[in-house]
Parts: sequence; C-alpha cells; structure tokens
Amino acid sequence: MYELKKPAPGMWSFPKNPEHCCIYRVPNSIRRVNPEAYTPQLLILGPLHHSLKSEALKSRGDITNTKSMGYLNMEEHKKIYLAHFAQRVEGEKTIDGFRRIVEEDEEIIRASYSESTEWIESPKFVEMILHDSVFVLEFILRSSCEGSENTLGDPLMDEPCLQNTVLEDLILLENQLPYFILKKLFDPIVPTLLPNKTFRELVITHFEFQGKIKNNSKFKHFTDLVRLVRVETLPTLAQRNKPIDMYNADKLHSGGVKFEAVEEEFSLNVRFDNGCLKMPCLRVDDHVEVTLRNVMALEQCHYPFTAHVCNYVIFLDHLIDTDKDVDLLVEKGIIKNWIGKQSSVAEMVNKLGLGIMEVGSYYSEIAVKVTAHYSNPINRSRAVLKRVYFGNLWTGTATIAATFLLLMTLIQTVASIIQVKQ
Repeated sequence: MYELKKPAPGMWSFPKNPEHCCIYRVPNSIRRVNPEAYTPQLLILGPLHHSLKSEALKSRGDITNTKSMGYLNMEEHKKIYLAHFAQRVEGEKTIDGFRRIVEEDEEIIRASYSESTEWIESPKFVEMILHDSVFVLEFILRSSCEGSENTLGDPLMDEPCLQNTVLEDLILLENQLPYFILKKLFDPIVPTLLPNKTFRELVITHFEFQGKIKNNSKFKHFTDLVRLVRVETLPTLAQRNKPIDMYNADKLHSGGVKFEAVEEEFSLNVRFDNGCLKMPCLRVDDHVEVTLRNVMALEQCHYPFTAHVCNYVIFLDHLIDTDKDVDLLVEKGIIKNWIGKQSSVAEMVNKLGLGIMEVGSYYSEIAVKVTAHYSNPINRSRAVLKRVYFGNLWTGTATIAATFLLLMTLIQTVASIIQVKQ
C-alpha cells in the first residue's frame, strides 16, 4: 500500500479541477488502435511523456534506437534555443522573469493535466515548463523567418523532415503546454521582437489558420486550437440527437442521392438539400490521421457532449465502407486522396471511429433525411433509369435514338391501321 501511495507517472489526479484541467492521457480504448498517433516522435513537451527522457538516457549511445536519440537531441536543442532566445531579449534578466512567472503559476499549470505531476519535484517542474515554453516560441520565430541568419546551422530549420516532425508533435494531445502560461510569458515579449504582432497572431499564422478563427475565440492549448477552427464552421442551430444509422455512399448514390463538395477543408458543415448531400472537402494526406485522432481524443475526454469532430468522422465512416465509396467521393471532390490507394483511405476512415463513444450526433437529422430519400421508390427508380439508360453520352444518345425510333414505329403502325380502316 505504501508503494501505491508513492507519486509515480501515470497516476490520476483526483479530484481533478474542472476549471483548469484540459490536457489528458489518451484512453487506452482509443490508443490501442494506433499508439504512434499519440506519441511524440521527436519533441517532448510537458510532464505526460517526461519519463521517456529517463528511458532515453538509459539507452544513450544506442544509435539503433533512433526515437530515444531524437528525444535526447531535442533536450539539448532546448538549451541551445533558450540561450539564443536570451540573446534576442534582455539576457538572463528576462529568463529569470519567466522563471518567476512559472513559479507563481505552478499550481495552476499542474492542475491543467489530468494526471498527477507530484512525482516531478518543483524546481525540475519549473525548469521543464520554462525550457519547453521558450523552445515553442523560438521554434515559431525561426519558422516564421526561415532563411535568415538565425536559422543557419539549425537542423530543425535546415532539414524540412525534422521541422515537419516537430510541427506534428506540437498538436499531440498528450504533448501540450497550457496556452495561458505561454500567453502570459510571451504577450509582452513578441511585440518587441515582431512589431505589430501579438503572440496569438504569431501562433495562428504558424499553424496557417489566418481568417479561420474568430478574434475573440479562446482555446486552451494547440490541440484545442486545431479543434476550434473546425467547430467554428458549424451553424449555431445544430442540435445533437440520437446516433446515426445510414447506408454507404455507393449505395446511396445508386438510390438517387447526389453528392457535392462545398466549403473549405476545415469545415464540418454538412447539408442535405433537394436530394443532394453537400459536404466539405477533406484532404487526406500523411498528417490528417494524427490530427483527427488527437482532436477526437480531446473531445472524448474534455468535450464528450459536444464532440463535433467525432460526430463528423463517424458520419464519414458510415459513408465509407470500401474503395468504391472512396472512388465516388473522390470523383465528387469531397475527398482529396494524397496517400495513394483508395483502399488506404477507406481503411483509415474505418479505424478512426474505433474506441469512440458517441452519446449523440449533430448529423442524425441529416442522416434521417438521406435515408428517407434513398428509401423512396420513386427516387430509386429515377436513379436506376438515369444510371442504366443515361449513364454516359453514348448510352444517353442511344437511348434517345431508340426511343425516337420506337415512337416513329408506333406512329407508322397507328397510321397504317387508320389507313386500312378507311
């Protein structure tokens, strides 16, 4: 019992402070489908993966363990970035000021995590948050002025693959720093480094979300920001209802449902008007699975009753069963496939919903309308007629010619009968 009471990584923080808690360990029911999607590949931020640094130290020098060596290299890089950042500002005086701010808010920062951080001593915790925070700002500053003297000799700037890996690690749910401490540290600093820029503007520009988020919108960390730009595309009148039940895209299309791509790629706004299902375009690239998985994990933990992104992905999962469904959605412009085989897209979408609990859906009303349109025999007959006899230009031309010939034959027959009677 004594051993159980000792502070250790992974222990729940109980009771949680709902006012501050916003960074979570991904539940195992979700993680087990694709553990790599939630694990930092290069950059460790915050306490939830802090223990990986100790494990990496044990394997120091083992060049075959590239992930552990990456963690160690990044820890050294944080020290380098801290020294370079000090040169941008007033040296150690500013850094000491940052340290005092972190010390003052240490309790709130610790309360931001769903797991207890008591196993990290206060001085080590403060230094960890300080180094991680300054690294984030220095990385964003260097990325925003790529090609200047500040980036020469920096592997993260000179090697796009490493920079891209850090960008992906920055949006992982378990790899977050509370936004409030970043804002508190850097709001007074950024305007002195980049005139007419705020830290918020710098972050939004870094993630290429300009014009995609309201000026007064608030987010708790970077994963929450990635969710917010999607949720804000929804109409305010959307209502959550029972979970959806709907046919796949190919079957719906064969029954008379039309598909049309609308809106931008971050939109979640789906509409059904006059037999046409209008959906936003989703770009499926190397990063979309990691992004969606972490946003969905955040919703499952922090927004279980307003899980808009989860609802959208499950709606998409109902539409996609096989590569035929992906073929149709690609043809209609609803999916942009940048990962190769259509079957790869189908497999990815089908696995995204595994382990996700859906207590209701904002798309249930749309699903009911789509299913009702498909079930209408008139609509299905019309669709079959169009597909069989007017599927393409040649089939349609032949159908019209055959109909015209049949009509002329009928007229000739009627004329002959009338002539005989006369």
